[in-house]
Amino acid sequence: MVVFYHRSTEPEAYSTGRNKARLTLRIESGAAKRVFVAFADRYDENGSGYEEMMHGGNDGTWDYFDVYVVQPTGRLKYVFYVELLSESVWFGENGVHQEQAMVDSFQLAYLTERDNYEVPDWVKTAIAYEIFPDRFARSHPQKAPPGCQSWNSAPTPTTLLGGTLIGIHRYLPYLADLGVTLIYLTPIFRSPSNHKYDTSDYFDIDPQFGSKADLRNLVREAHKLGMRVILDAVFNHCGDKFAHFQEVVQAGKGSPYWNWFFIRGDKVNLDEPNFETFANGIASMPKLNVAHDQVERYLLDVATYWIRECDIDGWRLDVANEVDHVFWRKFRAAVKETKPDALIIGEVWHDSLPWLRGDQFDGVMNYIFRSVVLQHFVRKTLPVQEFAQAITRLLHQYPQPANAAMFNLLGSHDTARVLTEAGGKVERVIEALVFQFTYPGIPMVYYGDEVGMTGSTDPDCRKGMEWNKKRQNKKIKDIVRRLATLKASLPALAIGELKFIEANEKLLLYQRTSEDETCAVNVVMNRDGQPYALSPHALIHFATSSETWQSGRVPRNGVAIWQDC
Repeated sequence: MVVFYHRSTEPEAYSTGRNKARLTLRIESGAAKRVFVAFADRYDENGSGYEEMMHGGNDGTWDYFDVYVVQPTGRLKYVFYVELLSESVWFGENGVHQEQAMVDSFQLAYLTERDNYEVPDWVKTAIAYEIFPDRFARSHPQKAPPGCQSWNSAPTPTTLLGGTLIGIHRYLPYLADLGVTLIYLTPIFRSPSNHKYDTSDYFDIDPQFGSKADLRNLVREAHKLGMRVILDAVFNHCGDKFAHFQEVVQAGKGSPYWNWFFIRGDKVNLDEPNFETFANGIASMPKLNVAHDQVERYLLDVATYWIRECDIDGWRLDVANEVDHVFWRKFRAAVKETKPDALIIGEVWHDSLPWLRGDQFDGVMNYIFRSVVLQHFVRKTLPVQEFAQAITRLLHQYPQPANAAMFNLLGSHDTARVLTEAGGKVERVIEALVFQFTYPGIPMVYYGDEVGMTGSTDPDCRKGMEWNKKRQNKKIKDIVRRLATLKASLPALAIGELKFIEANEKLLLYQRTSEDETCAVNVVMNRDGQPYALSPHALIHFATSSETWQSGRVPRNGVAIWQDC
């Protein structure tokens, strides 16, 4: 018995317009030759549409078949017709049968615009850049603020280097030249730490970084250069210096803020924490009770305040998976009402589908992507066929709009740097960058990775930005700049889906193709001893070998991006 899988909900079925839907059917690997979908108005006894579904890849367990269908009335019912190797069958909501009349239809009862998963249109060509503000740039490069260490000192958990918002402002032209269109700042609100994930005042910029005026100026000038700015929201927990928590510490159960937190007993014990915290027993980070009406209202005010006050372009949400979905739905409504094209990115390191149905986040920090890409390109522990299968699975794990809004990263302030992961092998980093920039979604560069900075996990990955050009890796920086240009200029890289053409020990070849049949973008990574010959009409956009530019042949270990238009 061949195994099928489909449910009429995300990511297998969802509305993409007033009368349009995307459908995906999973079938046991290798069992099907062709797949079709028959669909109609749910009140119509006769079928009105019949479309062949395209093979969207294989993940080792399933073959995926995808299609977009248009049902003019918006009332959609559908069944699948599958040509198996030895017979043909119909598949509907109640199972498999050789006669269509014997299977019940799946249904998307009414395709409404309010149910559409909509992400900001500008994310399609966005290039993100993460900045840890204390480590990027000082207001005055040669002048260390009081209490700060030298810029090139080895970081510790308490190191201060003196980076500021004015320092970031000074380097906006650098970021624009690199191709950055979206700046993500880790927390900048008042806090006693260097990382600022222990907020003491959500309505004030930490003086270490500057002022509200500095943030306004930074955002204003970034906008002039075609860049947006998003901030880090730490709503799962606050810092122990947060005024409301301090009030609870002093007054105990008599405090009006007692129920803002999860406290066991009659008073707070900071030495042996008797309250919920970020992670386990971190007394400096008490967990907030966001289900409390006052806490909810307070945090939603924070979210909209900074959009109104400084015109920021969205939020990255720290520890997002430990805050309830009810709050995040209200958060999305408040943010989108204030700024409809604001971006919302959650920090979730695992399967994020519960947050990616169009009612909470636009995308997440795509750590699953990072894991798969590093295993294959950087650490060389994942064979190419298994890599292609893992990527196919990931691409079908979420609705397409979510894929378009993902922060696809190779490293962050919470991980080792990519060049360190690669053991210093630049060629491995370049292959990972090519895949990152040609994959659906938002490529996110962690500050300094573009110039070859190194470092193991926190705090070593948080060194001061390398501004000395003699110590920068010019090759990596040039590659990032070239790839960012392609991402912004080739329509198929903005809206196209990814499909593997070949994935074996000799060749990794994939395409980005779009529904409107915009000229496909091809990417090849040649692992064979023989050169890979491009077509005579190939328009080469990127190559790592001069031989490719001169003869149209991609040598062993060569990489090329081209179109046959």
